[in-house]
Amino acid sequence: MTHNYYSLMAFLSVGVALYAVVAYGFLPLGVLVHPDMRESFQAHYLWVYAHIFGSALALAIGPTQFSARFRGWRPQVHRWLGQTYLLAGVVVGGLAGLFLAAHAFGGVPGKLGFAILATLWLYTGIRAFTAIRARDVQSHRRWMIRNYSLTFAAVTLRLLLPSAVALRIPFELAYPIIAWLCWVPNLALTEMALRGRLGGG
Repeated sequence: MTHNYYSLMAFLSVGVALYAVVAYGFLPLGVLVHPDMRESFQAHYLWVYAHIFGSALALAIGPTQFSARFRGWRPQVHRWLGQTYLLAGVVVGGLAGLFLAAHAFGGVPGKLGFAILATLWLYTGIRAFTAIRARDVQSHRRWMIRNYSLTFAAVTLRLLLPSAVALRIPFELAYPIIAWLCWVPNLALTEMALRGRLGGG
């Protein structure tokens, strides 16, 4: 990953994480979401908070884990942050996300999109954890890259939603599509890069 791409990823990740903390920590729940989603958010508020803050924690920690300088400078901190990322971020955020997917707006396509995202997020996190427990560092890094591409869905979701609004695409049409677009391209491009099919990959 080039310095420019890394800097952009880190900026967007931390920015969305801070937005989530402010929007869900200091404002009434559901005030910034579409009115059609507000009732569901309020009915499942504990799951929403677990998903939002778990995901925000994973988003914020992630960029530190991809910095070779940081890993070399403080390997113990890298390990501690990695455990926090997986347990408090991916496990908490992923399980809550899986529950919320069953109540997601957008009908069956929306529910399936978010359910598969949550399942893959948990699965890649488990694979990353078991790899490092087996001291397979190379495999661990590859699974963590895949996992963070799914974590980054929180960013792409928040880029796609205002884009749909700007293009005047009806929310009920855009949202179930975005439930897939927020993560499928991320994971596909990541897999291509890991397999060396992208220039400079």
